[in-house]
Amino acid sequence: MDISQKKKLAVDWFQELRDKICYEFEILENEYSKLSAKNKFIRTKWLRDQDGADGGYGEMSIMKGELFEKVGVNFSKVYGKFSKEFQDKIPGASEDPAFWASGISVVAHMKSPHIPAIHMNTRFINTTKSWFGGGTDLNPIYENKEDTKFFHHNLEKLCNKYNQSYYQKYKKWCDEYFFIKHRNISRGVGGIFYDYLNSNNFDNDFNFTKDVGNIFLNLFKKIIANNIEKVWTKEEREYQLYKRSEYAEFNLIYDRGTKFGLMTGGNIDAILMSMPPIVKWK
Repeated sequence: MDISQKKKLAVDWFQELRDKICYEFEILENEYSKLSAKNKFIRTKWLRDQDGADGGYGEMSIMKGELFEKVGVNFSKVYGKFSKEFQDKIPGASEDPAFWASGISVVAHMKSPHIPAIHMNTRFINTTKSWFGGGTDLNPIYENKEDTKFFHHNLEKLCNKYNQSYYQKYKKWCDEYFFIKHRNISRGVGGIFYDYLNSNNFDNDFNFTKDVGNIFLNLFKKIIANNIEKVWTKEEREYQLYKRSEYAEFNLIYDRGTKFGLMTGGNIDAILMSMPPIVKWK
């Protein structure tokens, strides 16, 4: 299978997963809100300019409602050349600055302080090398330890289907990556994070990446169901808004996806889709 076939398979999957997530989240939102006017994702397409040439495109899908205060699902397929200051930071780019990247990114900020925020992204990148990356992590305001255990247990089962070393390796990577150094705290309760995955078995790596996307959706639906009936107070809502500041700070200061998007001329609104809708700082 040549690289063009691999790229097409990845793009088709990321778009299929995007549509599936949007469909399932719209059902959850409207079953919860019971409004006569249904909440839906609003999709916005964008084009990327690479020094006056075609640099690819993307589509941002955003929904705001009573269950999902704000949820974004981004798809992109971008290509071009890395700037000189960025080439040595990406595998294979120092030999040739040309790159191609496609992926999906999901961030859900929930209205209830008792339903955690969640993040998932998966991607396929090609320079002179190619690899998959991504992961999913849970960000509760008030941790439900049963949800945390459920989340990690099922991620471990998924990882073990492919490699017995994946879970501990990718859990550790996630814990280290999502650590907010200036506050000396973790962003959430972890999950898995992986990058540069190329085992020389494209089908295996691709299937693992697809399963990460699918399990994210299945696990989060269950976690929502576990907590959707809980009533919250004004004080809990206020704490949620302050707690969200940690999420915003991480994404603006440390997140590699944010940096990648900004340094490759991506769509600003799509890059900052991950920001919570309302945040407070003390």
